[in-house]
Amino acid sequence: MVKLLIRYAALLTLAVTAGCVAQGAGDPRQDAAVKRGQYLVSVLGCHDCHTPFKMGPNGPEPDMSRMLSGHPETLPVSKPPANLEEPWFMASTMTNTAHAGPWGISYTANLTPDRNTGLGIWTEDMFMRAIRTGRHMGVSRPINPPMPWPVYRNLTDEDLKSVFAYLRTIPPVVNHVPDYLPPPPATTTEAR
Repeated sequence: MVKLLIRYAALLTLAVTAGCVAQGAGDPRQDAAVKRGQYLVSVLGCHDCHTPFKMGPNGPEPDMSRMLSGHPETLPVSKPPANLEEPWFMASTMTNTAHAGPWGISYTANLTPDRNTGLGIWTEDMFMRAIRTGRHMGVSRPINPPMPWPVYRNLTDEDLKSVFAYLRTIPPVVNHVPDYLPPPPATTTEAR
């Protein structure tokens, strides 16, 4: 019985150690990058748009149970305002996660590591190219306002890698963010 317990303990220790090594746990450089990324996410204001707001005792506040999960899939904003030439405004004031303007309606993305609805399949390179180029996944559709990617693209490679490392450690949230809605076609009237 003692030998069986010793073998079990040895196998358990081996499995835990292998899991930690596989995830980079305990690597001081990785730990420092994650901490730096957490700091950057907080000072760059990522929660201001990517974490849905809820009503708290002192007014609107980030709902950290949905941290960085983007615009809630249950709250689509399907109709652009009548005059998109006016300065942009928040289309969903309840959550602060949808914004409308001359570009149409943009919904803040799910930045959690969920594989189907967030950044779970993204690579570090894809993330860095997205911020540097203003293109989703670094190659796709434009990243629309109010995302300040033209400012964030000035971050160092080390900073962007740290932000990505941190985002990989947060709890995944399944949240299918609605697709971007382009502005309605312009109506023209010809003078006769």
